[in-house]
Amino acid sequence: MARRLAFINYKGGVGKTSLIVNTAACLARMGHRVLLCDFDTQSNASIWLLRLERWNPINATGEGALYSLFDPGQRRLRDLIVRDVVLDRAGGHPLPGLDLLPTTFNLVDLESEYAGDPRRPAYVIFQEQLAEVEADYDFILFDCPPNILRASQCGIFSANEIYVPANPDALSLIGFTLLVEKLARFHQLSAGFRRAAMGPAAQVHGIIFNAIKTGVDIEVPRMRMQLRLNQFKAARRTAREARIFESFVRDAMVVRRAVALGLPVNLLGQEADGDNVVRDYERVAEELLRLAPVAV
Repeated sequence: MARRLAFINYKGGVGKTSLIVNTAACLARMGHRVLLCDFDTQSNASIWLLRLERWNPINATGEGALYSLFDPGQRRLRDLIVRDVVLDRAGGHPLPGLDLLPTTFNLVDLESEYAGDPRRPAYVIFQEQLAEVEADYDFILFDCPPNILRASQCGIFSANEIYVPANPDALSLIGFTLLVEKLARFHQLSAGFRRAAMGPAAQVHGIIFNAIKTGVDIEVPRMRMQLRLNQFKAARRTAREARIFESFVRDAMVVRRAVALGLPVNLLGQEADGDNVVRDYERVAEELLRLAPVAV
């Protein structure tokens, strides 16, 4: 069974998309089969990996985008996946194994326009269709916006693990606290729709410090985050093995350059050679592999 990981913090601007895209790319380069599902209505991961020339036609029509699963509801998830999504200038596939379920701006309609059937919430529809392709992957990653509205619910309901990108600041700590509180409410709401085969509802398994600027000391913010995490673990509101990652990711210009080129940083070649941030993402991926949850 694929490991299903949601990346979310109730604080925006923590570099979540750069973390999930580059971690997914590292996992794929290690030989794992990875599906990245974009639930953020800003579509940053989709625009990054498809580049505008492939994303714009999808955005213009809505055809091939995530929202078409729900409205008009005639597409299947397996048909929307962009296989081996990363292309080089020659049209080749330099990173086989990294697939994308793309989104466009119309995903915002899932929150305001979509009525649906209350007996089959959007997150149930998504999870059932995801199950059809799950065996094709080792990892399925969900890029969730900083809330637990309908789009995020699809990822969280389908996930078994939640990871919290954080900056070394007080707002990230507040965002983590809000996330844990909102998770408990959503799990209560969705409990009646869970099936035993899905496993337990996802809890926070890890916190990853990200986009750390040069000269910033993360020890005090790390200590404060650890204290809050300890409180939640003692109250059984996170996974029992939840931890702050030993690895962290530094801020670097090469990440912004990667976005402009439509490539993960580990494919920038000489531009990224010797840049510490490439190794940072690799360490995060390696730590994810080491910390695989033990089946109970």
